[in-house]
Amino acid sequence: MPLAEHDGVEIAYEVRGQASAPTVVFCEGLGYGRWMWQWQADALADEYRVVLWDNRGTGESTVPDPPYSIEAMAGDLEAVLDATDTTAAHVVGASMGGMVALQYALAYDRAASLTLACTSPGGDDAVPTPDETMARMFDVPEGATEREAIRHKMAPAVTDGFMDANPDLIESIIDARVDSDAPPVAREAQAGAVAAFDVADRLDDVAVPTLVMHGTADRVLPVENSELLLDGIDDADAMIVEGGSHLFFIEEADRVNERLSAFLTDG
Repeated sequence: MPLAEHDGVEIAYEVRGQASAPTVVFCEGLGYGRWMWQWQADALADEYRVVLWDNRGTGESTVPDPPYSIEAMAGDLEAVLDATDTTAAHVVGASMGGMVALQYALAYDRAASLTLACTSPGGDDAVPTPDETMARMFDVPEGATEREAIRHKMAPAVTDGFMDANPDLIESIIDARVDSDAPPVAREAQAGAVAAFDVADRLDDVAVPTLVMHGTADRVLPVENSELLLDGIDDADAMIVEGGSHLFFIEEADRVNERLSAFLTDG
C-alpha cells in the first residue's frame, strides 16, 4: 500500500479507475476506513481516476498521538494528492470527511468541486449530534464482542430495520470495520477534531461548484446542518433524501451515484 507523509504521519491511499481521467477523491467519516466509499468508487471507476485514503488513525494509516484537527486532516489530503501527482480533484466527503473536504477547499487550491454529504460547517448555529446518538456511538454494552460493539455503534447511522433486512451487507461492513476502524484513542481524537471544527463564517469563501447531500432522518448530524451549508455557499446544489439516514449513500447508493455522477459531469 503506498503511503503519503504529512508532519510525520503516514497516510495510506490507493488509486483506481482511469489513469488519464479527472480525479475524484473521497474523504470518509469518523472512525471509518476507506472501505466506506466502495459503492461510489465502483460506480465511478469506469469514467474517473478514483483516489481513496485512510484518515490519520484509521485503516492502514499511522495512529499519531492526539490531538487531531480537521486542518491537519486537510493537510493529509493535500499530501495524498501531491503524492498521486494530482493537480485538480473533485473532493467528496461525508460527515467528518465532509468537514475535511470543506476545510481543504478553503485552504488549498486543488479542489475542482465539492460534494458534502451529511456534514456540518460547525459553529454556534450547527445542530449537534443528539445525546442519545452519542451515547450509542461511544458507550458499548459491557461484555460485547468486537462485532457486537460495531453493530451497536452503527445502529443510529442507518434507518430502522436496515440491518435486519440486509444481513449479508451488514456482515461485510462489519468485516471491513474489524479490519480498519480507528482504535479508541484515534476515534476520540477524531471526535475532538469534529467538535472543534468551525468554518461557519467562511462559507462564502468557497469558490468551487458544490453539491450538498443530506438525509432528512439523519440521527448523527441532523439535516438542519445542510441548510447552513446551502445558505452559506453561493449557488450550492442540493440533494435532500427524504427519510435518508446518516449512511444514506450506502443505503441508497444507486440513487446517490446517479446524482453524484451528474454533478461531476455538469457541475
